[in-house]
Amino acid sequence: MKGLLFVYAMTYGGSVVALFRPFYGVLIYLAFACLRPEYLWYWSVTPGNYSRIVALATLAGWAVAGFGNWKLGPARPILLTLLAYWAWIIVSALFAANQAVAWDYVVLHSKILGPVVVGMTLIHEVRQLQQIAWVIVACLGYLALQGNLDYLAGGTQVREYGFASMDNNSFCIAIVTGACVAFFLGLAETVWWRRLIAFAAAALMAHVPMFAASRGGMLGLIVAGGVSFVVLPKRPAFLAAWLLALIVGIRLAGPQVVERFSTIFASAEDRDDSAQSRLDLWADCWDVMLKHPVTGAGPDHWPLLASSYGWPPGKEAHSLWFNAGAELGFVGVGLLLGLYGLTSYKNWRLARDPRLDDPWLQTAGRMVITSLAAYCVSASFVALDALEVPYYVLLLGAGAVSVAARQPAHMAIHVEAEDAPLAEATAHSPVSSIP
Repeated sequence: MKGLLFVYAMTYGGSVVALFRPFYGVLIYLAFACLRPEYLWYWSVTPGNYSRIVALATLAGWAVAGFGNWKLGPARPILLTLLAYWAWIIVSALFAANQAVAWDYVVLHSKILGPVVVGMTLIHEVRQLQQIAWVIVACLGYLALQGNLDYLAGGTQVREYGFASMDNNSFCIAIVTGACVAFFLGLAETVWWRRLIAFAAAALMAHVPMFAASRGGMLGLIVAGGVSFVVLPKRPAFLAAWLLALIVGIRLAGPQVVERFSTIFASAEDRDDSAQSRLDLWADCWDVMLKHPVTGAGPDHWPLLASSYGWPPGKEAHSLWFNAGAELGFVGVGLLLGLYGLTSYKNWRLARDPRLDDPWLQTAGRMVITSLAAYCVSASFVALDALEVPYYVLLLGAGAVSVAARQPAHMAIHVEAEDAPLAEATAHSPVSSIP
């Protein structure tokens, strides 16, 4: 009953608020996308158009507000790359063999990418970035808590069934992406109880891939640990937090987890059927890419082609990148790689920028780099083209870069750099000596 009341309050109360404050509509939409209320509280929340109602109200409020601010400064290339990727999905759909499947894919991705674009144009202060981070952490942390409680009670829900039409690997990779946000959010928090909640959520999320036996999720955790060490300032407090997280991770991982993960690196003779099949699938996807190099075979078309390569009908590619290449061609996968690469690069510069007035922006840069690195590596083993969480981290990263460019100190340096040539020219001009 509490779940139903929460959904109704967020849907209808949030929609009214979104008409006047569309950014809050974006936050509610993100929360619903992470929580999947119809699955989480299936016994009380009946299937409905909850997200659609919030989205329509948000778009109406966004239109009334003048469609936001599209002058994103250094974050503008991220927005343009995202729009280009979205447009390329549509172009690929135009040439697809099965138009119904292709346009269903376009609609699905429009539901994901549209709110991200709207959110980028509405972010103008650090507080909004913090709100996005907390929505991600609170929602995924709650799902991780439920998964841990089920595991402690002897259940195997996540391992056997995953969550909300996602298998265990897909769900675990989403959770790992959120764990990175939670860890850095905990480091940045100054209020002790909020810091405790963030770190607790990170620990709960880190445990999920272990009891769910997700090798992709485990690999994502290892990548996150390495990248976070690189981007963290080498201060005693930060290093102590990183070391504590490492100890907790090792303690949570038992012998079965280590044995399961070690199969990734098995030789061809000892490799299990699951690992070997991925290599065979990637080879077949590469063949499709060579046959359809520009627009690909069409959005969501690899499962339709799988049987022609000897796989069961509907077989997934088990790699985000090979799946995108087979379905959208080299241009499509290039835009997707460019989107995550550009966002990571911009946030790398942000994390190392000493000119920022608000140090939270550097924290945002670190959490975005770590989250996207963990996702991009672990998604190499699962077809996760419709997973929302990494796009929301991307929204966080683009917003951080845009807000940082508006910081007074940052703008002052930028203005000084622009005015320096003019000042120098004026100083050497004969006119400058005239009163």
